[in-house]
Amino acid sequence: MAFASSLCFTLQTSCNAYSPTSIFYGLRFGSRLRSPIRQFVRMSVTQAERPGLSFDSLPIKPPSHPTYDLWGVIKSALAEDAGDRGDVTCLATIPSDMEVEAHFLAKENGIVAGIALAEMVFYEVDPTLKVEWSQKDGDSVHKGLEFGKVYGRAHSIVVAERVALNFMQRMSGVATLTKAMADLASPACILETRKTAPGLRLVDKWAVLIGGGKNHRMGLFDMVMIKDNHISIAGGITNALKCVDLYLEQRNLQMEVEVETRTIEEVDKVLNYASQTKTSLTRIMLDNMVVPLSNGDVDVSMLEQAVSLIHRRFETEASGNVTLETVHKIGQTGVDYISSGALTHSVKALDISLKIDTELALHVGRRTKRA
Repeated sequence: MAFASSLCFTLQTSCNAYSPTSIFYGLRFGSRLRSPIRQFVRMSVTQAERPGLSFDSLPIKPPSHPTYDLWGVIKSALAEDAGDRGDVTCLATIPSDMEVEAHFLAKENGIVAGIALAEMVFYEVDPTLKVEWSQKDGDSVHKGLEFGKVYGRAHSIVVAERVALNFMQRMSGVATLTKAMADLASPACILETRKTAPGLRLVDKWAVLIGGGKNHRMGLFDMVMIKDNHISIAGGITNALKCVDLYLEQRNLQMEVEVETRTIEEVDKVLNYASQTKTSLTRIMLDNMVVPLSNGDVDVSMLEQAVSLIHRRFETEASGNVTLETVHKIGQTGVDYISSGALTHSVKALDISLKIDTELALHVGRRTKRA
């Protein structure tokens, strides 16, 4: 089996800027490198790289965010696992100098994601660990496939194992569902929403990219999105659009603007406003215009009518009642985008394990029909 590393690690030759710790994440040895001072800096996640580690070689890079600290998320996940004592089981059972090789094993079919993030976890726990892969983020895996391996200090591998797998399993679940929806939605593009796990916004959206989807707005800061509550408070959809245009003009801001419509009447109001006024509006959301029927099918006639009225003057986005069973029919209406909160808020993790004794793991897996 051919393995190739997805990220390139180069250890620092000088440790003057770091101080060793005797027990951190439950490690016995003193080789764990830790910066004595950590400052919060606003930066893109793709700039938050460690010395010798680069995102440039990744097949699918993480999305950009001005303040998100990806390394901080990893540190937090490891810290909540380690608590104030570290891994007491490892400390009790694993000799500090023992080295092993562990293999990543897919226990079901799907799209693998989080390979790069898992590698970052291992690097954070112990930079001397070596990680190699036969697959890359976005590749298909099947039940029983060994698709990667990590070797080095046994203690470090076991300490990092659960956090690395938690990221990989969630991201792979998101990517697997995204891939299925994206294929069915074509020619429309599939989007996620902000319905992500708290603290994992960038991780979840990265998984959507890996699965073949596209990202909706990252947060409240990078796109104006006029939703139903904004419309109600502003006194109607026309007033809400006027307020947004005035706000952007006064501050000399240029960004995408989307407005949510729920009826054909609201679509007409938006188009009428846009025909009379210079506006920053770029996209119209057509919310809940897919109507479920008692036979399990959906009626998309209202959505088709709205798309026809807009007539490509603006981008269009369908939202509501989007499932694996309905997304293909929605995608055939001519809508540009289909957004689905289920991609991230109802994710089913892909079953992946990391095993040192892979033969025994496969034997047990076959017995339980999980490998």
